[in-house]
Amino acid sequence: MLLQLRPDFAQLHGGDRAAAFEALMAVEGTVYREADGRSTRQFSNRLGCFFIKTHRGVGWVEILKNIAQLRAPVVGARNEWKAIKRLGELGVDTMTLVGYGRRGFIPSTMQSFVITEEITDATPLSDVTRDWCDRGPDVPLKRVLIDKIADIARTLHDNGVNHRDLYICHFLLDEETRGARTAEDIRLYLIDLHRVQIRRKTPYRWRVKDVAAIYFSAMDIGLTRRDLLRFVRRYGHGGLRATLEKERRFWRDVEARAKRLYRSEWGRSASSL
Repeated sequence: MLLQLRPDFAQLHGGDRAAAFEALMAVEGTVYREADGRSTRQFSNRLGCFFIKTHRGVGWVEILKNIAQLRAPVVGARNEWKAIKRLGELGVDTMTLVGYGRRGFIPSTMQSFVITEEITDATPLSDVTRDWCDRGPDVPLKRVLIDKIADIARTLHDNGVNHRDLYICHFLLDEETRGARTAEDIRLYLIDLHRVQIRRKTPYRWRVKDVAAIYFSAMDIGLTRRDLLRFVRRYGHGGLRATLEKERRFWRDVEARAKRLYRSEWGRSASSL
């Protein structure tokens, strides 16, 4: 059994590691998500408010199904634990780790959890942008958010990290920085990291998937062609013209995948810019 807890958190459970593991796996709280042997719950103690994501094994059927679909199965909390640590090393704002535990080694039955601090006073970008089409966006905010998201995506991909679910709902805007006018001054937390992959170099197909997910999830918020080109310039290297010339195929594949996602999700074609 492996158990790593922040010192102040460990003191709440005494010195019995096995008992602490059992107590944390069974901790009561508000259930936010429950599926495929995973559960995400919010709970509180005298130290504050936290989230715990527990994994209780998905079984060999689910593992083999994912492998047959050429998808890496998520079999425990270790992946999210590693991803949070890696994003911290890269300077990408995300959740703050409090604890990690694992019991067992067989993927189908392994039990594990990861605990993080609650992120307070932060709003998902899907909520921030929800009424932009009807009321019009805060243009300076829109521009700095485009820059920041492009910076985060580029940082991940340049360092061998891909998210696999990089939709705008998984970026949380720190409300204290909403008035910032540069990407360096605004804070976006990237969450939902349980499917993150970490390699020496990010494969082409996973770069396409991540950037297409961003585009797909922002298709109905009133972006302009200039907004898209702003993202391309910021994500790329060497300026807009050089990026479009060097990576023309990449951006065409991003657009095609985003449009396929849109049609699959909404049953109609996305408006073209």
